[in-house]
Amino acid sequence: MFLAGYKLFIAVRAGLLAGAVVLGVLPILVSPSLSATSEWFNHDQGAVRLISANAGPGTGQTIDLGLQFRMKPGWKVYWRSPGDAGFPPEISWVGSSNFAGATMSWPAPKRFSVLGLETLGYKKEVVFPIKAELLERGKAVKVSARVRFLTCDDICVPYETTFKLTLPEGRDLTTLASGTIAAWEAKVPKYVTQKGVSALLAIEGAEIVGTGDNQALIVQVSGGDALKKPDLFVEGPVGYSFKKPKVQIGSIVNKALMRIEIQVPKTPNATLAGKTVTMTLVDGDRAIEGKVTLSGASAAAAAFPSYASDANGEIGMGYSFLVILGFALLGGFILNLMPCVLPVLSIKLLTVISHGGEAPCRIRTGFLASSAGIIACFLLLGTVVVGLQGAGLAVGWGIQFQQPAFLAFMIAIITLFACNMCGLFEIRLPGPLADAALNSSQNSSLGGHFFTGAFATLLATPCTAPFLGTAVGFALSHGPFEIYSVFLALGIGLAAPWIVVAAFPVLAHRLPKPGHWMITLKRILLIALIGTALWLLSVMWFQIGSAATGIVASLMVAMVFAVWQYRHLGEKARFATWVIVGLLILISMVGARSFNGEGTERAIALGKADSVWRKFDIAAVQNEVAKGKTVLVDVTADWCLTCQVNKSLVLNRGRVAEILGGSHIIAMKADWTKPDPTIAAYLKRFGRYGIPFNVVYGPMVPDGVPLPEILTESTVLEAFEKAGGEATLRGVKAP
Repeated sequence: MFLAGYKLFIAVRAGLLAGAVVLGVLPILVSPSLSATSEWFNHDQGAVRLISANAGPGTGQTIDLGLQFRMKPGWKVYWRSPGDAGFPPEISWVGSSNFAGATMSWPAPKRFSVLGLETLGYKKEVVFPIKAELLERGKAVKVSARVRFLTCDDICVPYETTFKLTLPEGRDLTTLASGTIAAWEAKVPKYVTQKGVSALLAIEGAEIVGTGDNQALIVQVSGGDALKKPDLFVEGPVGYSFKKPKVQIGSIVNKALMRIEIQVPKTPNATLAGKTVTMTLVDGDRAIEGKVTLSGASAAAAAFPSYASDANGEIGMGYSFLVILGFALLGGFILNLMPCVLPVLSIKLLTVISHGGEAPCRIRTGFLASSAGIIACFLLLGTVVVGLQGAGLAVGWGIQFQQPAFLAFMIAIITLFACNMCGLFEIRLPGPLADAALNSSQNSSLGGHFFTGAFATLLATPCTAPFLGTAVGFALSHGPFEIYSVFLALGIGLAAPWIVVAAFPVLAHRLPKPGHWMITLKRILLIALIGTALWLLSVMWFQIGSAATGIVASLMVAMVFAVWQYRHLGEKARFATWVIVGLLILISMVGARSFNGEGTERAIALGKADSVWRKFDIAAVQNEVAKGKTVLVDVTADWCLTCQVNKSLVLNRGRVAEILGGSHIIAMKADWTKPDPTIAAYLKRFGRYGIPFNVVYGPMVPDGVPLPEILTESTVLEAFEKAGGEATLRGVKAP
């Protein structure tokens, strides 16, 4: 007992001694970072202090400081060029020792518009990184910074205060503030030369248009990725001021034109032509800055469209967010008329007819369940897209059809739909819920209606429609809010026919009465479903080869046999049947996934056999255009039904096929049946994330002219003429 107490005493004493050592050493370890910041200067609108990334000068010639502002909601401080009002923070280093001078950097600002006045600055928090140069290396530094600044909301309040820091010699340690300074240093626009060219953003050229008081600046900008909400801040000679730019993002969404109105001084012949200005281009987290010499107006600059949008008021390709949502609604509705959705829509039409004699409440409930299935599936697709984007992966409309496992799943679902059409089984909800929701004539439950809607959504994704490409392209180039909003609008658009019948159940009573003719219609729809399954099998054959596709087809036949036995079995055996069906689907999906890639040789062979269409090569496009030729690029896939319709009705027949067969126009095929990062990046350049997508290049349009999703012969021929002139249509190479 005594020995145990003694051991406890020794342990406690050792713990106290260790704690004392830690408490003694801790101030030494922490003190550099604490002593390398000034006290906060607190005022009614916020606080400001001076911070240092260095605990001491070490052996270097410079130290990194930061002027840190924290503002209360609504209040701001100003950029180096504040705009129509205000003044930027100013620092005097008088009273400092071992201090040769300092240069303050300016993070990319935000634009604020109040009562027609444009100001540039920062809200909430900002740190201005400061690079200070020392007189003597390694010697102690005493910093005295007299800061004068203005903070504004509805009113403006000026302040002036002095901060002092002492950095003892010899300490070459970083402080806790070093990370903060580095983070804000990363927000300082990168300085570039040669017309502002960089991998992030580029200022490709700037021209002056107009004379006298009606002068404007036309600036061409571009980005490595799609431009989202670009803004441009211009600093010129004294007396000139520059308004908020109007922005036009064209069909190639990493390029834009900006028009900036100029307020010129009241002096004769005032102009900026030939003068050099500083431009800061900002787009989200990307920002560059550089000196640009302005040239006189060209025809392209003078023709800048008057409908270009405000940099902060309009989004994406010149359309407002509300217009994009309208496109999504309309595109989703048009999907009902596309070949992808027609089989499911036809099944639903049969359901409408069978509902003819039912109570309005049952009709409304069934169609609302289908609408819910459509919208829920679109939101699920939106969630998948957000997740893939968050993981840094490329996404696109219909890309799930590039995966053999998904194709196997869809083939299985379509096969089950066909079995259901034959009456081999019914989709039911369990227990009292199924009894309450049971449809008297079709004997299908709310779950069946919901599943039909979800299935229509999945089958719609390999198709595209007018307005759909614009809406999806906008969504996939923005954040989660825009993605969910656009996908919700798409779902509502696709569900519109179901919603209309749910709102006006009397429509179901005006359709033909059920009768013997419905048996014939069922057989036609059954053929349509079988045709859809065979089409998906052909897509799978292209991806994984004939042997693996044959195995999947055999598994589907086995599944049909299992379902055929379903209604002849007892309840327990029926459950076992569905377990077998699930296993067959799982095996087919896993098998298809494991064979992924074995269809490559067939793809190459088919490509060689096609003498008209060359394999897509962006470098070859540019070379052919440089030779004066016209180039058509067709981004297509075996799983894209709209692509196949375009080929059958336009590209492979008539005058278009005749021209493509000649030597004056080059036809290139970009096959996206299987995942291809090069093609995905090419689509992204144009702000597109789905197919079909066709572009015509030529000497007159070297950047390309995108064509609409649904092609017509006249549309393609007009694009050829626009790209290469009338000589192109006569079979002569453009001069």
